[in-house]
Amino acid sequence: MRNIKILITGITGFVGSHLAEYCLQKPNVEVFGTVLSHHLGDELSRVEHIKNKINLLECNLINRIAVERVTWEVKPDKIFHLAAQSFVPTSWESPEDTLFNNIMAELNIFEVLRKLKLNPVIQIAGSSEEYGLVYENELPIKEDNPLRPLSPYGVSKVAQDKLALQYHYSYGLNTVITRGFNHEGPRRGEQFVTSNFAKQIAEIEKKKREPVIYVGNLSAKRDFSDVRDVVRAYWIATEKCQFGEPYNICSEKARTIKSVLELLLNLSKVKNIKIKQDPVRMRPSDVPVLLGDCSKFKKQTGWRPEIHFKKTIEDLLNYWRERL
Repeated sequence: MRNIKILITGITGFVGSHLAEYCLQKPNVEVFGTVLSHHLGDELSRVEHIKNKINLLECNLINRIAVERVTWEVKPDKIFHLAAQSFVPTSWESPEDTLFNNIMAELNIFEVLRKLKLNPVIQIAGSSEEYGLVYENELPIKEDNPLRPLSPYGVSKVAQDKLALQYHYSYGLNTVITRGFNHEGPRRGEQFVTSNFAKQIAEIEKKKREPVIYVGNLSAKRDFSDVRDVVRAYWIATEKCQFGEPYNICSEKARTIKSVLELLLNLSKVKNIKIKQDPVRMRPSDVPVLLGDCSKFKKQTGWRPEIHFKKTIEDLLNYWRERL
């Protein structure tokens, strides 16, 4: 039997590393991943334990010639397109880079596939940030809800989403569009809120900082899933979902950022940690509530989240305890 060739863009990222692990559990697969040469330092640590089982290919996705070279070399059966500028605050600081990188990378992949006459299944990792401003009477959010993004990142993801739809209808590309809500777990980048809290607590436990945690907006509500449940959903999406259709992937439960912080503080070995708000951590505009409805995805695939949120947060905290 011929091996299934999997290409993961952004394989050394948080989600990419977990997806690579998951794919390697499948029989008869070869896993390839794109990396940027200047990301080969700290990010490579996320795949250090599996680096001998995967094939890393240097490729800047905004360089179409590089994308063509890698795509022709691999001739993938499945592409998981995860690479992106994914940190929302950075998109305000650098909207041009966020829009250009996120849109052009996907466009290059699509155009190269057309040129090479290859038609793998392509999973496009969209985001709940596409929904942006959601009114109370629209909760929980279904896939047909209006898209009102409140950040340049959200706008870039809407563009990716619609490009995937357009290239499916115009050229028959096998695009699967997932809109993932917040996903957390070990290896999460320290700039993201749950990971940042966990790192601060781990530093306090090791007496590397005073017993004070600095926070931004704690009232925002988010729909959190475990990254390991999410990458399983991504794989299932490529097997069972309809091309060109968007699918929410979420837990269908909303938690305040404050409640996540409280859970982490309860898991801490140090008690009486003070909380201080840091103005630098506040966003120009913040989505107040993101609560998803993924009944469409569940009905189509049979997927269900399996990992309890407390374990997700515990594993994240232990990740930082081990790293520091």
